[in-house]
Amino acid sequence: MATKKAPKVSPASKLRAAMGREARAAYSEIDKGVKGLGKSIDEIKRGLIRAEKKIEADAKLRIRDLRKEANAQLKTLQGSQREAARTLKSLSAAAGESWQEIKISADGILSDARTTAASVVEKFRKALG
Repeated sequence: MATKKAPKVSPASKLRAAMGREARAAYSEIDKGVKGLGKSIDEIKRGLIRAEKKIEADAKLRIRDLRKEANAQLKTLQGSQREAARTLKSLSAAAGESWQEIKISADGILSDARTTAASVVEKFRKALG
């Protein structure tokens, strides 16, 4: 014949049963506070995850914009490089022009290219912090 076992009673419920009315009320209030704190912690964790995802999305967008800008600047620099190379070729073919005028022209092209390259490098340095 099977005997019925008494239902398991947790130590906390035993403790509450042994407490007086005021103690149970205080215990219940503290328990609610602990549960509320747990909910707050969970909410903070969810907020941190959302913030992290937003920061990552913003960073990816910023990287994409920097790449586009850098590629545009590189194309400009490559154009300046080609122009300087053409100027050098014309230097050798320049019969009637003054060497000084050609040098001034090439110096201007190279100076503009150096300024553009320096601004690209500075933008990347600022982006990296």
